[in-house]
Amino acid sequence: MNIVYLSPHFPPHYHRFCRHLKQAGANVLGIGDPQYDHLAIEVRDSLTEYFRIDDMHDYDALLRACGFFTHKYGKIDRFESLNEYWLSTEARIRDDFNIFGVRGRDIDDIRRKSRMKDKFRKAGVPVPRGRVVQTMEDARELIRETGYPVVAKPDAGVGALDTYRLDSDEDLVNFFAGKPAVEYMMEEFISGAIYSFDGLADRNGNLVFHTAHTFSQGIMETVNEARHIYYYSLREIPPALEALGRRCIMAFEVKERFFHIEFFQTAPDTYTGLEVNMRPPGGFTTDMFNYACDIDIYRVWAELLVHRRTELPYTRKYHCCYTSRKNNQRYRHGHEDIMIRYGDFMVQVASVPGVFSSALGDIGYIFRSAKLDDIFEIINFIHAPET
Repeated sequence: MNIVYLSPHFPPHYHRFCRHLKQAGANVLGIGDPQYDHLAIEVRDSLTEYFRIDDMHDYDALLRACGFFTHKYGKIDRFESLNEYWLSTEARIRDDFNIFGVRGRDIDDIRRKSRMKDKFRKAGVPVPRGRVVQTMEDARELIRETGYPVVAKPDAGVGALDTYRLDSDEDLVNFFAGKPAVEYMMEEFISGAIYSFDGLADRNGNLVFHTAHTFSQGIMETVNEARHIYYYSLREIPPALEALGRRCIMAFEVKERFFHIEFFQTAPDTYTGLEVNMRPPGGFTTDMFNYACDIDIYRVWAELLVHRRTELPYTRKYHCCYTSRKNNQRYRHGHEDIMIRYGDFMVQVASVPGVFSSALGDIGYIFRSAKLDDIFEIINFIHAPET
């Protein structure tokens, strides 16, 4: 099996997907822009061959790289990056080389938030009132229906980049004065806790693995207000959340892919669809899958692709939590204090790449416990401000 992996060096821990593909027997053919000898040894060892290009946005260069691999190894069976930024590029390559997976005709449904609303409705999931707005008058018409606050976000944006909460006419005027030159979705602000339904589906859309997480606040607030964040996995998924999540898997036709579906919980057993991402949840959440259940999701994904293996006995043994710290904030307890007191719970201390630090902090503590009380005790200790 020939699998081309785009940008195998980033995020830094994603070389584990490549390593397990290679161990499963696939030819893992990397395309990236760093010089080969600048790649981490773990990345180099995970690849069968590497093709360097000067510019990852140069589509002709990508075509030449894939043509080279096709000539040398035969038909490309999969083209992946597992990175939201490259979803459209992946789809275009799959069209040109007739590769299984999300194709160009599908991409708007999983990239454009306006199209996601239609899919959520198809799944019977309520969504916030909203639509794409081209002018200030379009926005004012919507606000007459919803009132303030509203949220403005790029229709085809990545994460919470360039996403804003508008609380007044003054905010609205300022937003349009500096609005980036892309289409924007505007929708009513929903107050509620954020939950996600996450996992991996097989080629027929059946769930190989699934779990859920809840978040201290949204990424928009984390980024725009320079706050730290925590989120943790659930040992028991609320039945109403799981039912909606499974309906979304069917409506969005998730096949042989990771998924990360976000909801607002507005009342017990009541959820509103926020957005869907057809890739692994961000940050170090794939590692958290493993720590929470004592599995290896990197190996599971690789064997699903290469051997179509779907058996994964697992239980959610622990709540696994990610808690961030930011260098511009002062905390009561130092790193050594945290590790002395809670080292037995810690499974990873992560240094966050700069491009992710606005959302995930500069350092992340990942810890686990079967007891939720332990999780909150550790969160409070890590986030305690200096007095």
